[in-house]
Amino acid sequence: MLQEGTPGRAKPGWRAWFAPAPDSLMAATLRQGRPQWVEWVHLIWSAWVFITPLFTPAGHSLRWLLLTLASYPLFLWLYAMALLRPQRVAPRHALAMVALGMMLLPWYPSGMSYFIFGCVMLRTWRSASLRDYMLVLAALVAVFMGLALAIGYPWQAVVWLPMVTMTVALLVHADHVAQRKDAALRLSHDEVRRLAGLAERERIGRDLHDLLGHTLSLVALKSDLAARLVERDPAAARCEIDAVSRVARDALAQVRSAVSGIRAAGIAAELASAKLLLECEGVVLRHDWEEGGPGGGALPAEVETALALVVREAVTNIQRHAGAASAEVALRSGEGCVVLRVSDDGRGGTIAPGNGLVGMRERVESLGGRLAVESDPGRGTVVEAWLPLDGDPDDGIAGADGDPPAAAAR
Repeated sequence: MLQEGTPGRAKPGWRAWFAPAPDSLMAATLRQGRPQWVEWVHLIWSAWVFITPLFTPAGHSLRWLLLTLASYPLFLWLYAMALLRPQRVAPRHALAMVALGMMLLPWYPSGMSYFIFGCVMLRTWRSASLRDYMLVLAALVAVFMGLALAIGYPWQAVVWLPMVTMTVALLVHADHVAQRKDAALRLSHDEVRRLAGLAERERIGRDLHDLLGHTLSLVALKSDLAARLVERDPAAARCEIDAVSRVARDALAQVRSAVSGIRAAGIAAELASAKLLLECEGVVLRHDWEEGGPGGGALPAEVETALALVVREAVTNIQRHAGAASAEVALRSGEGCVVLRVSDDGRGGTIAPGNGLVGMRERVESLGGRLAVESDPGRGTVVEAWLPLDGDPDDGIAGADGDPPAAAAR
């Protein structure tokens, strides 16, 4: 038993009532990266509570005012609970809105808005299929219309109710299904990237083990042997030490080669990443490229890395700034050079040289190549990079597709 002055568990305050439960509809919205207001904004349609009296004989009477003061705060609380409470109890609050509209129907035509909101909020009933959901809505609408006609409402006043309720419910249900699928797709993309990174780390670990395991064992063995021979046979000890030195230098060269391969970025990998990035933003990416250099051989590692980073930076700019509907990546090899072209149909316009563009240009020019960027307002942006394959940038560039555009010479 807690004595006076003993710290105990604090009673939940009013804020706790409006904190979304982990499995609530609002929590699902927040997990998808959407703000809370996208759920609260639907309350704008409750303005029909105040508009409906304009179409009734009594109008905004005293009875309407009193019933509104009594029912509207209750309606707002039920709506909030349907969004914030766990899914196992949220449908009860939606059904309470339906019951509120039916109960007030004899005296309060504005209660029809409560009924429609309750029907739509039944989407929190996640365990039900779409067929079950629509059957429940049809039954509720039939009961409501029968009650309204029995009370004496003219059929013209309620004939619109089934169509509006079913249409709004279907649209909201379809929207939330699409959101759940998008969230699942993003999770699958994240999982693919995580697994790809894990596989790459495991591959690097295996390569380094295979590369260094035998070499370091040999170094340790010869070092022990040299230590034993240093007093008995100094000449043999010196030979063993020289062998250790050669093995160490060979291992260092192999490690540097392996690290260079790890750091190199592949164009195929960048294209796959670019396609994923742009399609998540609704941009269609097409690619038309010839893998390898002249004759179909592999591109030099430093050339492929430079082109891959140009693709990465250009696609990032399209995703962030272009507002494009489609983009294209084309790679062509000519006599002694390779040409990369990344274009989009976005807004175009003046491009302020930033770190990304400067970095692209410096990397390309460090290999004897050239980078051109053309961006006309309303006509999209084109990024072209020329890189030599034979060490002669001018001959290679001229031999690819004729003279480069004037932008390349800037």
